[in-house]
Amino acid sequence: MTSKTDEALGYEQARDELIEVVRRLEAGGTTLEESLALWERGEALAKVCRTWLEGARRRLDAALAEEREGTEAGGADGDE
Repeated sequence: MTSKTDEALGYEQARDELIEVVRRLEAGGTTLEESLALWERGEALAKVCRTWLEGARRRLDAALAEEREGTEAGGADGDE
């Protein structure tokens, strides 16, 4: 579950922190507890990123749908 603080993160902030978490996990040298905490943080950050990307996809889909509707309406009015 993400916290209110996580939800306030912008996409780029969450992505950058996620990159750092992955880097630390891949580097090794952490205890099991530290690794688990990093993994959990990474999962929370990935969820934030996924939420931002899904929202962006919805906005793009809506904009494309509006554009198609405008083109179809304009094409119907302009046909002779």
